[in-house]
Amino acid sequence: MRPHPPSSSSSVPHAFAAGDWRAIRGLMPYLLAFKGRVALALSCLVLAKVANVGVPLLLKEIIDRLAPGKGVLMVPLALVLAYGALRFSTTLFNELRDGIFAKVTQRAIRSIALSVFQHLHALNLRFHLERHTGGLSRDIERGTRGIESLLRFTLFSIFPTLVEMAMVAGILAWKYDIWFALITLVTLVIYIALTVVITEWRTHFRRRMNELDSKANARAIDSLINYETVKYFGNEAWEAQRYDQNLARWEEAAVKSQTSLALLNGIQSLIIGVGAVALMLRATAGVSAGRLTVGDLVLINALLLQLYMPLNFLGVVYREIKQSLADMDRLFRLLTVETEIRDCPDAQPLKVGGGVVRFEAVDFAYDERRAILHHVDFEIPAGHKVAVVGSSGAGKSTLSRLLFRFYDVQQGRILIDGQDIRQVTQQSLRAAIGIVPQDTVLFNDTIYANIAYGQPDAAREDVLRCAQTAHIHAFIESLPEGYETQVGERGLKLSGGEKQRVAIARTLLKAPRILVFDEATSALDSHFEREIQEELSSMARHHTTLVIAHRLSTIIDADQIMVMEAGNILERGTHLELLSRNGRYAELWALQQSEEVQSG
Repeated sequence: MRPHPPSSSSSVPHAFAAGDWRAIRGLMPYLLAFKGRVALALSCLVLAKVANVGVPLLLKEIIDRLAPGKGVLMVPLALVLAYGALRFSTTLFNELRDGIFAKVTQRAIRSIALSVFQHLHALNLRFHLERHTGGLSRDIERGTRGIESLLRFTLFSIFPTLVEMAMVAGILAWKYDIWFALITLVTLVIYIALTVVITEWRTHFRRRMNELDSKANARAIDSLINYETVKYFGNEAWEAQRYDQNLARWEEAAVKSQTSLALLNGIQSLIIGVGAVALMLRATAGVSAGRLTVGDLVLINALLLQLYMPLNFLGVVYREIKQSLADMDRLFRLLTVETEIRDCPDAQPLKVGGGVVRFEAVDFAYDERRAILHHVDFEIPAGHKVAVVGSSGAGKSTLSRLLFRFYDVQQGRILIDGQDIRQVTQQSLRAAIGIVPQDTVLFNDTIYANIAYGQPDAAREDVLRCAQTAHIHAFIESLPEGYETQVGERGLKLSGGEKQRVAIARTLLKAPRILVFDEATSALDSHFEREIQEELSSMARHHTTLVIAHRLSTIIDADQIMVMEAGNILERGTHLELLSRNGRYAELWALQQSEEVQSG
């Protein structure tokens, strides 16, 4: 995902940038899905403004009827009742507008949030390895909130104000002379123009605040996720210092934003004051000359108050709209991030028979400047177990990522039962493969939910059976809350071995045809390792299995063992065959045997 280009303070201010229009275009389809509701809400809005402008007109008539020489009883009761009805109608139509439009706003937020969520899951692994979870979550949160703010401020503040401005100018020009309308319009034009220019200048302070806020949040979440590491190294003060550095920069931008807001508010008040004085001078001169009545003076003053009150918030409204557009743009940009891995147009579901896996002359690199795999070629026959061993960085775990098609190979191909995995749907491919990873991460949910995740609609007895097979059922039953025990964020409330046994049970429940064990027993003690290794060996007899191993003692029963170094397969054969060759595998075996004797 590319970062936003920095805003330039030297550029000429413009009301709407390309990103703003992109956000508006992205939102429109969701609004057009409710055209009837939108039209009805806008109708209520216009009716509310008509009623609102009608209130001072009736007030003028009432005051004129109370002029000297006309008794109070001469005020028609109908005018007073109409005045009350218009007051009520203003509130009524505004509330109807809000109620009618609520479904449009909330459905748009729901639909967009769901689209972004689904798109993020569709993106490739590279994006998720490079992202900052804290900053990304803030972008999504602010973006969805920005949708509601944009609709509220645009449709319920800007548009009604424009309608009211047109009506007030029309009334002043119709009932009085053109100068009243001209003074009003000139004041409004100057007010709006200066508000837009100054607010546009201020926007980069606000944008800087948001960027620094996201960075600070990402730093805080990253530190809290790695809480244990921080404690291991006693770096609490260092983490606080780095967090405070981000907060200090945010504070500087926030102060500039606040002081520039004070400047804007002062200029706005000055413009409104000058315009109001000009109108009232002309109106009082008319009353003194006998051309206007006291009711006319009250009417002009009331219209000005009604018009200028919403304008007092124009700077805030404009800034919020701009900020909402910026937040929405960041959200919609997530939807434009291209995924590297796509189903081809004619992709078909994978047809799994025996589950034969073949890597055929595979070359791969995460970065073109550094190759990871070099012409890797091997086959796992149906129901066989093939193990891969080698030093760290040899490319062992890359094999499982390519098999799941988190990445595509640069050269060669990967086949399952003769089908190139690039020609089948990713959903069907991953449904056919189960993995027990070395670094098991659990959801912040119950133990039961984490095991059931392998097959969410599985019967409870199946979940319990898989837990028993993974030798974790007795441990779970010993807990006060049993299977309803919360595991904490990333499963931190469980030990490494307990998490790994939950992962094994989850994979057993999925019941895939092809299994991948990536250091699947590395976090287990020797007692549980022997027990689970027997179960894994039993599973492997009925599945096509790829085992990525560090402990060679766990794969001596493999049908074939491959030794990898620097992305190449150096040796392959059974355990006994490789020992007899006295090569790299024999060296690794002797080294591990020596380490076990010393540790024993």
